[in-house]
Amino acid sequence: MTAPDPHWPRASEWLARADAEPRLVVVGAPTSAASISPSEAWRTPPALREVLARFSTFDGESGVDLLDLPVADRGDWDIAGLDPTDAVAAIERAAAELSPGPVHVFLGGDNVITYPLVAGLRDAPTERFGVLTFDAHHDVRVTDAGITNGAPIRALLEAGLPGDHVVQVGIHSFANSRTYRRWAQEHGIRVVTMPQVERRGIGAVVAEALDELAGRSDAVHVDLDIDVLDRAFAPGCPGARPGGMTPRQLADAARLAGAHPAVVSADLVEVDVTRDVADLTVMAMATTFLAFAAGVASRPT
Repeated sequence: MTAPDPHWPRASEWLARADAEPRLVVVGAPTSAASISPSEAWRTPPALREVLARFSTFDGESGVDLLDLPVADRGDWDIAGLDPTDAVAAIERAAAELSPGPVHVFLGGDNVITYPLVAGLRDAPTERFGVLTFDAHHDVRVTDAGITNGAPIRALLEAGLPGDHVVQVGIHSFANSRTYRRWAQEHGIRVVTMPQVERRGIGAVVAEALDELAGRSDAVHVDLDIDVLDRAFAPGCPGARPGGMTPRQLADAARLAGAHPAVVSADLVEVDVTRDVADLTVMAMATTFLAFAAGVASRPT
């Protein structure tokens, strides 16, 4: 075995540092009991941490080195065995107990976690939050039988979040119904489809969305649903379809989100590592996570 190169620090070593005063806190939220399609996404947080050993800490595109970002990994919440209702309640309680100050990143798990995270993260009322989603789906399915990974945005609106505090980027064709698109639009959610992303560029779209949400809310949560990627890049995402983003587009979006001062938290969700092929999806997830972290590191201290 080749000896470790001291001049090539690994992202996994950075994440394991456990700095005393972190600017970025990472927490695993391993639940997939509420998935509409059968999923073992609860297995993903440790798989992501493991694959970080294959990445360095230096972002060659921005010039940021994550070694300069104090970080703490708090491990995984003990929720993997809970039923959906109990898991949602446990996440909300745990999120409410987190210390404000550092930016928080939550590793899913399925997309159901977005609802209790936003509901529990801050003492501020829910309506003072903004939510930016990168997702193939609107996630506004009915909640009559409980909150699923197809319903976190609807659940947030039903809990009092104004629809115009939500911007959804990357919505796919043939991945949503006309009924749910109409519901989203009628409730004021702004929808940015993939053709609009390609025409305007991911940078312009994300910058506009972040500034819009920051103007309407005290804090912004970013939902990075990895199934926004084209299926070719995300075989481990049950909901991914052809025609989605490239990993570069999503990483650029994550970097911009991490750099924005209004963003206080993010989640990365919907990867089932048991369905992955050659680690394509979990590596795309890792790139997205590291780009977000690089954005946080670029903020003035």
